[in-house]
Formats: sequence, C-alpha cells, structure tokens
Amino acid sequence: MGFSESPLGVPNLTIGPFDGPQWPHIAPRGTYVTVATLMGTVVILASFMNGMVILVSVRYKRLRSPLNYILVNLAMADLMVTFFGSTISFSNNINGYFTLGQTMCQFEGFMVSLTGIVGLWSLAILAFERYIIICKPMGDFRFQQRHAVWGCLFTWIWALVWTMPPLLGWSSYVPEGLRTSCGPNWYTGGSNNNSYVVALLVTCFMMPLSLIVFSYVSLLVVLRAAAQQQKECQTTQRAEREVTRMVVVMVMAFLICWLPYTTFALVVAVDKDIVIHPTLASMPSYFSKTATVYNPIIYVFMNKQFRTCLLSTLCCGRVSEDEVTSSTSSTRSRTEATTLSEGGGGGGNRITPA
Repeated sequence: MGFSESPLGVPNLTIGPFDGPQWPHIAPRGTYVTVATLMGTVVILASFMNGMVILVSVRYKRLRSPLNYILVNLAMADLMVTFFGSTISFSNNINGYFTLGQTMCQFEGFMVSLTGIVGLWSLAILAFERYIIICKPMGDFRFQQRHAVWGCLFTWIWALVWTMPPLLGWSSYVPEGLRTSCGPNWYTGGSNNNSYVVALLVTCFMMPLSLIVFSYVSLLVVLRAAAQQQKECQTTQRAEREVTRMVVVMVMAFLICWLPYTTFALVVAVDKDIVIHPTLASMPSYFSKTATVYNPIIYVFMNKQFRTCLLSTLCCGRVSEDEVTSSTSSTRSRTEATTLSEGGGGGGNRITPA
C-alpha cells in the first residue's frame, strides 16, 4: 500500500500503479474488463486493416505513387500505436494495473505519443498535398518522390521533437486514469507540466487541425468553382457532393479522436482544483487509440483504387488486373471531368478519399 496525490478524485490510500490490481480503489473490475475488451477489438481490427494497407501497397506498383507514401506512413504509425499502445493496454487492463514497471511506462508513453503524433501529422500532410496538387498554389508543380519522402520524414522528426522533452525533464510520462496505460502528465498541474501540455496542444493539435481545415476548404472552393462551370455535368456535381461529404467525415473523425484529449488537458491545466473520475480521465487515451481502426477505413478503403486492389488480394487474385486498371481509369476520368488538370506522381490530382 502507498500514499498518493488524488488530482483525479482517487482515494489517497491505494496500491501503487505498478504494484497490483487497482480495483476497487480506482474503478470496479468490470470497468477494466470492458476496457480490455475494447482494446482487444482495436488490436485485432487495426492490425488487420493497417497491415492490409501496407501489404496491398507493396503488392501493387500502381499504388506506389508519391501521394500514397503518406498513406503507408499513416498505416505504419497506426500499427506502432497498436503494438506499443493498444496491445499493452489490453494486457494491463486484464491484470488491472501497469504490469511492466515504471521504466516501461515511460517507454510506452513516449512511443504511443510519438507514433500518435506521426499519424496525426500524416493526416495534415495528406490534406496539404491534396491542396498543392489540386489548387496549384505553386503553379504547374509536379509532386515527386522526394517531396513525398520529405513529407514523411517531417512527421517523424516533428513528433520526435515534441515527445522527447518529458524524457529530459520537461513534464513526464505517467500512468493515466485507470493506471493501465501511460501518457503525458496533464493531471497534476504545475508550471512544468502545464507549459508542456500547452506547447503540445499548439504544435500537435491546433497546427495540424488548422492545416487540414485550410487545405480542405481550399479544395472545396476550387471544386465548387469547377462544378459551377459545368452545371450540366452530373459527374462533376456528383464529385463535388462526394468530396464535400468526405471532407466533413475526415474533419469530424479527427475531432472525435483528439478533441477529448485536448479538452481534458486544457481544463485540468486551467483549473487545478477540478476533480475528474479516473475512468473518465482514461477516455481520451482510448479515443485516440481507436483512430487506428477508422483511419484506414476513411483514408484508404473508401478509395476505389485501393479497395479494388484489396479485394483482389483477399480473393487471391479472382478480381482481375483489368478490373484494377479499370478502377484507376474510372477515378482519373471522373477527376478530369472536374477540369482539374493531371498532377504529378501518377493520378496525383485525385479528389477521392485517398
């Protein structure tokens, strides 16, 4: 038994987060079982979906265009979140505490934060790449392999810059909520923790969200103008409606994933006396981990070209190469109908989800 602070409303006299089951001190055992079930489901679905994205991208050369590099980067980041975050959280919730010790808590918090931010910024880079190709702010710019590689490298370097500080003394990685996973310390307050939390929210939430909104709004403006010029063209009108729906889905999914985390962190940073139940305090972390499931659905599987290649792989080639090629041609034809000229990287002007 040990004494601890209780910023989240936890009784002062509890078993340490690395010493034994936290039930019933933190939450009922049923809560841990429920979370373990959720994390187990996320591990299975995320591993399959993101693994298929990488497998299909390797198998089909036509999917290796520069604009698809960031999708593979996103899938890799989501797989790492699943391995270092969801899998460990699944195991810990079964046992009811963080079984791997304090050092692994630091490592898990760092890796989940690193790969989570890589995934988050990958969404922003994906949106910005579309903006560059479709809206052409730099004129007749051809998006090439080196640009895609630099975009992927940026996500990892930027994430590393903002996830290393807790290991070096600016804030820390600590057990979260139910004490079965670890993350940045936004619980205990203090200038050291609060300053880091604010910096993290600005650089790894507000900035990518602003870039996503700017890029997709600009894309919609261009597409709306093309649709106005071709009011009689049903293909153009349909493309505009599809892209509008997809943009709304993308932005909403981003907010559902990350807004709870930012809201909780800001509230705790502003009001140091607030009491949040540990179960509720754990929710933002689990919301962010579920993104590894719906990211590939939204950004990859809803793209006809990727979907056809995926079906061909799952059906052991019974979906013919002609059908795959046909889907690629169909995508390009629909795009050309909007009078958006062909971009770099093979189908780079694509306005469909991927």
